[in-house]
Amino acid sequence: MINPLRGMKDLTFEESERFTHIVETATTIAKHYGYGYIETPILEETALFKRSVGDSSDIVSKEMYQFEDKGGNDVCMRPEGTAGVVRSFVHAKLDRQPMKQKFYYYGPMFRYERPQKGRLREFHQFGCESFGEASVYEDFTIITMISQIFEALGIGFDLQINSLGCTTCMPPYKQNLVSFLTDTKEELCEDCNRRIGSNPIRVLDCKNKTCQSLLVNSPKLIENLCDACDADFKQLTKLLDNASITYEVDTNLVRGLDYYNKTAFEFVSNDIGSQSAIAGGGRYDKLVEFLDGKPTPAVGFAIGIERIMELVKMPELTREGIYLGAMTEEAVEKLFAIATDKRKETKVTLEYSSKGFKSHMKGADKVNARYVVLIGEDELANGTVWVKDLESKEEKTVLVGEF
Repeated sequence: MINPLRGMKDLTFEESERFTHIVETATTIAKHYGYGYIETPILEETALFKRSVGDSSDIVSKEMYQFEDKGGNDVCMRPEGTAGVVRSFVHAKLDRQPMKQKFYYYGPMFRYERPQKGRLREFHQFGCESFGEASVYEDFTIITMISQIFEALGIGFDLQINSLGCTTCMPPYKQNLVSFLTDTKEELCEDCNRRIGSNPIRVLDCKNKTCQSLLVNSPKLIENLCDACDADFKQLTKLLDNASITYEVDTNLVRGLDYYNKTAFEFVSNDIGSQSAIAGGGRYDKLVEFLDGKPTPAVGFAIGIERIMELVKMPELTREGIYLGAMTEEAVEKLFAIATDKRKETKVTLEYSSKGFKSHMKGADKVNARYVVLIGEDELANGTVWVKDLESKEEKTVLVGEF
């Protein structure tokens, strides 16, 4: 028997129902906010993620499924969704259009890391990306949309927010942070020491408990914002307060990707173990430009579908569709025309074998059908069918074309 690869998982039965429910719920809400669907390739040039996510990130330096294809191209399986959407946005020259653009997507992502609860090597995300709107009101709207998605799915959450500043306030902050990290470098882990010289902000994202305890006393970017970034962050907190969306300011929240600036946020849950982030995102106003497009403000998010699978409260099952069965072998062929006609409007389960009454009733119950429709010898002779509504328990015999 050939087993799935480590960190790869089949999605079947009840889990597939949960997956579909999550995607359909999120899609419906995204459409209500004006987002349209976009599909980007799973395989991309490695350079796309090195330029966007960043060489110093764990994703690029440790986790990508990267290889050389038969044409000698350096390619990788996408580890996240935003970079591909931005590449597509630039490739289609949408950055040159005056109108604002909003896209939602869902699909598989790939990272070679240690599998654990809620974290796989092939995992799925639902995400949204909004281009062309610089206002902090769009940041607030994005957060509101995620809140609405989780509420619709019956998932509790805590919201953490931070500001990562801009090109005005980030450089002097980096200098202060480097000075602090240099003084404590002997106590920091190997990865943090490497990042001091390459990307010191990434040190704040370290999950090592010793490093986290040392970073409690590190300089805080939120205390060193320029006037514009400070005003935006205060406006965001005011909007959240007015909307009664509870949040916590996490001064070390930087996300795991290099392209974020200004607003950064995570939705977390205490119900999934140590991997508590169930959604995250923020603003990335420079990424379109980094990928050779015109300067375009942008903000987006992604939800980890596997992270929330066990948290979703599924709607109660309701009986649906028709179960068609024959109680005499001669009647089986008559069912096909009925099934073809009824499948234009509802779900139909067709039993190919002639069976007794009780067997058909059990079969209808197993597929949770609303109606049982049976043809026996009398019905075959009279051109009728026997119909029972399994909710109301009403039953009747009618002509084939009348039910």
